[in-house]
Amino acid sequence: MNQLSDRINNLSTSATLAMAAKARELRAEGKDIIGLSLGEPDFNTPDFVKEAAIEAVHQNYNSYTPVDGYVELKDAIINKFKRDNHLNYNRAQIVVSTGAKQALFNIASVMLNDGDEVILPCPYWVSYSDIVKLNGGVPVEVKTDISDDFKMTAAQLEAAITPNTKMIWYSSPCNPSGSVYSKDELRAIADVLQKHPNIYVVSDEIYEHINFIGGHHSMAQFDDMFDRTITVNGVSKAFAMTGWRIGYIGAPDWIARACNKMQGQVTSGANCIAQRAVISALGAESSRIQYMVDEFKVRRKLILGLLEAIDGFKTNEPEGAFYVFPNVSAYFGKTLKGKKINNATDMSLFLLEEALVATVTGEAFGNPDCIRISYAASQDNIKEAIKRIRTALS
Repeated sequence: MNQLSDRINNLSTSATLAMAAKARELRAEGKDIIGLSLGEPDFNTPDFVKEAAIEAVHQNYNSYTPVDGYVELKDAIINKFKRDNHLNYNRAQIVVSTGAKQALFNIASVMLNDGDEVILPCPYWVSYSDIVKLNGGVPVEVKTDISDDFKMTAAQLEAAITPNTKMIWYSSPCNPSGSVYSKDELRAIADVLQKHPNIYVVSDEIYEHINFIGGHHSMAQFDDMFDRTITVNGVSKAFAMTGWRIGYIGAPDWIARACNKMQGQVTSGANCIAQRAVISALGAESSRIQYMVDEFKVRRKLILGLLEAIDGFKTNEPEGAFYVFPNVSAYFGKTLKGKKINNATDMSLFLLEEALVATVTGEAFGNPDCIRISYAASQDNIKEAIKRIRTALS
């Protein structure tokens, strides 16, 4: 008899983690799986960051940390916001968490009541919807299309707002589409929100530095949106520190205090050694990680060129992050090697089983016509993976 809570029974499994687990199972069976499913840089953490962590060990950082982060790290975050984003936060507005995912969960926990609606431009990061639901909120999906580079317009936002709308969550650069909102596009969205002063914005900027067009823009840069925006960031992607689990927010102080209170009852402060290492990471100029961004740009060109040779894959050019999000709906209704492809989930499973390439269904991101392919992999693996996909589909 299932005596688990309705909360957990109704919760979806993370599609990216599920696909990674399935790929690991097949590898354990001896299958040569190429993983293009996880959003994880294939670089090592920069040496100067590792050295800071080693130094922290030698300095005996081993005690509980302040719930909202070391003062020195909060100051490094404040300086980073000022240097990179021209945003002026104070210590009371910063909360350090065990990854940006915990930061997002904190925000939902302290901001949402049952029935509050959260607008999610589709596609959205896989966990947004379930984090909202877990905290009593109602996800409201705003569909976008590849022809518009998967970006929500001001008019679409206006049409989605109801008296129950409490928040908007979006990422730029976007996971999974790689889309980047320009300053003018964000300003148009902000203009709509001026008519709705009780709606708050979560701006997820975890891919900020992996930007191929130059010039990242934050919703909080607008004076009339600063007090209504929660800026979420971290070091996982830009510094190849996924396993270090450090994320942070800059927010109105009353929201930051609430997140601090919530976190104090759940995990308390984030890892002491990781925090010391992140002080060093955030103090560095972005030029110290530019080699990773440059390589991702080369890989983007490579994978787009290879995908263009596959009939039925419709692609656009993402402006940031390290994903492509091709529309594969041309295959829906077709039978390939005895397997009927009804949707993107079927396509992802087919590619895993027949091409031995792990991708993620777009259904998990709110777009059932697409699949997400990560190019955070070596050029050789990208070439081999797309070759396998082309062969399987031909």
